[in-house]
Amino acid sequence: MGSYATLASFTDPPDYSFPGHRLQTTLRNADKEPVVLVACGSFSPVTYLHLRMFEMAKDYIRQNTDFEIVGGYLSPVSDQYNKPGLLTANHRVNMCTLAAEQTSTWLMVDPWEAFQSYQRTAVVLDHFDHEINTKLGGVRTQDGEQRRVRVMLLAGSDLIATMSQPGVWSEADLDHILGRYGTFIVERAGSDLDQAIDSLARWRHNIHLIHQLIQNDVSSTKVRLFLRRGLSVRYLLPSQVVDYIEQNGLYVGDGPDSSAASGAVAAEERKDKGKGPESGPSQPKVHS
Repeated sequence: MGSYATLASFTDPPDYSFPGHRLQTTLRNADKEPVVLVACGSFSPVTYLHLRMFEMAKDYIRQNTDFEIVGGYLSPVSDQYNKPGLLTANHRVNMCTLAAEQTSTWLMVDPWEAFQSYQRTAVVLDHFDHEINTKLGGVRTQDGEQRRVRVMLLAGSDLIATMSQPGVWSEADLDHILGRYGTFIVERAGSDLDQAIDSLARWRHNIHLIHQLIQNDVSSTKVRLFLRRGLSVRYLLPSQVVDYIEQNGLYVGDGPDSSAASGAVAAEERKDKGKGPESGPSQPKVHS
């Protein structure tokens, strides 16, 4: 992966412990490289598409790469990101935890990013690398050989679009994320990413594009708008998340982003082509 250094020392939120209860500690196939997938995003609320991204990546990795997945993480963004429609970190972490623990056998939620000051995506990935490889010692083969785990970012196709825009990401962070770690991008059918990929040609070997074979354009923005209009969102989100939203009275009334959400949905409906799933590391982020 190259000789990259981590970008920062880490300060943990109060009472924080890294979730590793579903992390696979033994590599099944010694010929494979162990990999952990990390999806950063608002998750306000988490949807089935966010979860499906991990399953699509799992299929892609099994069929097209020499990786073996040993874990998958949702990393909700900090409240300090100040994105319209961003519910408090406590609610978003709770919803993600319900979704991961009750609908999946291998996904986990890491609250490290959510419960502190805003953290750049590159630093979040460094945090995972530090926890898994430095603190836990990576994984082992069945013969007891220690192996370092590759941490990789999982995101929607809008991520690559922002990374190709001048001035949105710093060159240092792009090199750190795409050079040191790499990414799996879930591409929405009909979207044209060729130009974006061309501008990132330096890291093309670390960018894996995953096609959606069954289209799903559910977004958190649309879900919030449905809830404000009193419409059902069942079967768009895990039932446990729907129950949590209803029990806590979330996303109801004329919230500060209701007009923005309406405009976003209207814009999407006018387009034949849309951007990828609403996930990714809550970008764009302008880094110094």
